[in-house]
Amino acid sequence: MENEKKIKTPFMERPIIRNIMPFAGFIFIVLLFAVLTKGQLYSMGSLKLLLSQSYVLLISCVGVFMVMTMGGLDFSQGSMLGICSVVVCYLSNYNIVLAILCGVLTGGIIGFINGFFNVKRKITSFIVTICNMYLIRGIVAYATTKTPVYGASNITSYNTLAVNLTFTIAILLIAFAIFQYTGLGNRLKAIGAGETAARFAGVRVEKTKMLVYAAAGMITGLAAFINSIKVGSVTSTAGNQLETQIMIALVLGGMPVNGGAKVKFYNIILGAMTYKILIAGLVMLGIEPKTQQLIMGIVFLVMVAVFADRETGMIVK
Repeated sequence: MENEKKIKTPFMERPIIRNIMPFAGFIFIVLLFAVLTKGQLYSMGSLKLLLSQSYVLLISCVGVFMVMTMGGLDFSQGSMLGICSVVVCYLSNYNIVLAILCGVLTGGIIGFINGFFNVKRKITSFIVTICNMYLIRGIVAYATTKTPVYGASNITSYNTLAVNLTFTIAILLIAFAIFQYTGLGNRLKAIGAGETAARFAGVRVEKTKMLVYAAAGMITGLAAFINSIKVGSVTSTAGNQLETQIMIALVLGGMPVNGGAKVKFYNIILGAMTYKILIAGLVMLGIEPKTQQLIMGIVFLVMVAVFADRETGMIVK
């Protein structure tokens, strides 16, 4: 109708702006620390160190990315990495292939438990994974009470650029292919947009959610292998705060917290690298840990606010 007013989309909520902002933030942080550190952050030695610290986060983000795409949360990843690393290190004394397989299986079992309580018992993913986080952390602490769990004497020999980079890229490429070129990505987005509508569209919501939680755990089991060959042993602090790092990284990459149709696979890589560069830059500038946490908290809050629906207060899907 002629008298009907044309509804204008707020500038910050336009799709092109929301897609550009994570890239703009990444470029801003890169340039900012290039100036503040006088280019030292991007020296060859610093870049190699930065890359070596990114593998575990990149791999772990993949599983949580899938969980968040369908509107869930997983705060058990840090503890899961710890227990899977215990399994990998312990069994590496017998056979490295067996160690990797059992680490993956351990993560899958924990992920399946998360999915079971979320899907079958109707307990929200936030509560389930928080409970498992503390439970598994206690098991890790018990397993490492007297002494760290040491891996085989040659386990750190696998900690090479070729192994780490190939392993990480392979996981990212496989996950991207599955998410982008199979029906899984669309099913996860449909569930994130609305479970009821997804059911009417023919999506087997419960089965999909349980499989995704199990898959997320298995991917963390793979990350545990990289973590184990890096340090060669496991202590009670293994994986501490990893779940927080994953959440901040994904949000920095432009990931909508409630998932849905606007999720992009590049959120993983862009967010993880933005987070790692930000942390590395703060460390190089001599910022003390408590101030780093304050800065990261502010950044996280700002990013969540940017991707929030102004009318409902909910995160835009």
